Amino acid sequence: MGNREDLLAGARKAILEQGLAKVTARDIATAAGVSLAAIGYHFGSKDRLVTEALTEGVGSGIGDRMGDAIRSAGDGPPLYDTLGRTWDQMVAILGDHREDLMLTLENLVRIARAEDSRHYMAEASEHAYADLAAALRETHPDLPPAQAHALAKLLFTLFQGIAMLWLAAPSAELLDGDDLTLAVDALKKL
Repeated sequence: MGNREDLLAGARKAILEQGLAKVTARDIATAAGVSLAAIGYHFGSKDRLVTEALTEGVGSGIGDRMGDAIRSAGDGPPLYDTLGRTWDQMVAILGDHREDLMLTLENLVRIARAEDSRHYMAEASEHAYADLAAALRETHPDLPPAQAHALAKLLFTLFQGIAMLWLAAPSAELLDGDDLTLAVDALKKL
């Protein structure tokens, strides 16, 4: 790994050990085994490094699982028939990633206050949409690209919302696959 990758890994390690609020640039540099100046050289600031480290680290783990949920439905049944099952698999991701989601929530507050981080998150979101759309098209090759992209954005947005609700109110009844299917049926009839 190069210094940039070492810093991303070191930031995730230091944040998990000390918490987002307490971690310092020196802690991150020490965990990465690089000089403090490397943070400025590669990322411009500790805040930008933290944003990228958490977004990439958490995003790829959870994003990969979301793509797997889409792919596991297979290419046989129509997409509509697998939507509920796919959604249930996405909701199941929450339980395996509580700490990651907590860090994401803390990071989102920081990001909301920093314009360059908001710009980075917009780009990261577009990347997530593209990855999910690719999984949808891979599983359902007849799905037009524009519809795959729109559905990817819907699933990503729903997942973000359910993750926040689950963190804030873990005993609340969550939107499950049956609920999602009923809601889509209702929209089709209106």
